[in-house]
Amino acid sequence: MKWRLLAVILALLPVGAGATGPLSRAEQFRAVRLMTEIGRQVFRDPALSASGKMSCASCHSPAHHFGPPNALPVQMGGPDLRDPGLRAVPSLTYVQASPPFTENYYDSDDEGDESIDNGPTGGLTWDGRVDRGAAQARIPLFSPFEMANTGSARIAAKARAGAYAPALRDAFGADVFDDPDRTVDAIAKTLEVYEQNPAEFYPYSSKYDAFLAGRAKLTKQEARGLALFNDPEKGNCASCHISARADDGTPPQFTDFGFIALGVPRNAAIPANADPSYYDLGLCGPLRTDFRDRPEYCGLFRTPSLRNVATRHVFFHNGVYHDLHDVMRFYAARDVTPEKFYPRGPDGKVRIHDDLPARYRANLNADPPFGPRDKPALTESEIDDVIAFLGTLTDGYAPAPPPTPSRKGRGD
Repeated sequence: MKWRLLAVILALLPVGAGATGPLSRAEQFRAVRLMTEIGRQVFRDPALSASGKMSCASCHSPAHHFGPPNALPVQMGGPDLRDPGLRAVPSLTYVQASPPFTENYYDSDDEGDESIDNGPTGGLTWDGRVDRGAAQARIPLFSPFEMANTGSARIAAKARAGAYAPALRDAFGADVFDDPDRTVDAIAKTLEVYEQNPAEFYPYSSKYDAFLAGRAKLTKQEARGLALFNDPEKGNCASCHISARADDGTPPQFTDFGFIALGVPRNAAIPANADPSYYDLGLCGPLRTDFRDRPEYCGLFRTPSLRNVATRHVFFHNGVYHDLHDVMRFYAARDVTPEKFYPRGPDGKVRIHDDLPARYRANLNADPPFGPRDKPALTESEIDDVIAFLGTLTDGYAPAPPPTPSRKGRGD
């Protein structure tokens, strides 16, 4: 994994006005350090927004594993911070481990049967519409309900006045501010490099990582939760949120990077949903436009990593749930007791899958734990066990130090 990320970073080099050939190793590391620090400052700079009050860190809080800092289903942005977004903010940790988007993904020999087409896979954002961190970074800069800049010139002017302006000139040349589009490209590249900084975005420092390395033991409840997580007839979570190391030893990402339609309930707290004709259909729109005529893609959203999931305040693309217990209950009983999750219409009937038009409901995933069954796939105590396991995926685990040997009987 680290070598793939390093290759991506080095592809952004050489940098600097005086670069005339390949950089030496020392120059490469200096360039990476420089761009990382610029990106860190840019990430936290609210001046780059039209409001002057929103930065990347406003929605992707470093204190919350680069996810949202609150329980709002969508964040507020725009020129006066009054314009609501359309989707819940995803975490940026581990996200750039995702491969480029492809409609037809085949596993390698090491990881599965390469004859099986796993369908749409990869890319960034909930709908995978960009592949690189630099491209993703440009989206909020210009989005009307995020940082809401109306052109490159405004961003360039703000960056020129920023404390990191001299460093941008050092990294990209003294003339980096002469062309506003080039300035924005430089800013986006520094964000991409920063977001590949292992210490902040790819620490692999959870208890589960320590467990896999033989440096920690799971509690009995956590071990039961892991077993349920992996059991194809119970949680079946690992079918999409892969929990095992790859054959090459790469830590699990807890996602297969694929796309899936879950049919989560419509979230009335999202202002856009006040319009009954509005639907967020993921791969086929409204934010992604190249698959609008592909009905088989409607309702599919990218499978996020479950790393740090226990620290989140909102879940699913529409932020409809705020508690992992509710998330797990939905998985366990969506098709058993739908009345617990979906509203009733004027006729008293349960409006199942109310956030997906009926013509697209054939796209809904029906693998276990979904599908018809006599009772929910997980009991309440089993849900507690799975959630206990999910807590082991939080980065920053510090194992307890070994007990100090007793000095009794040493005669000193």
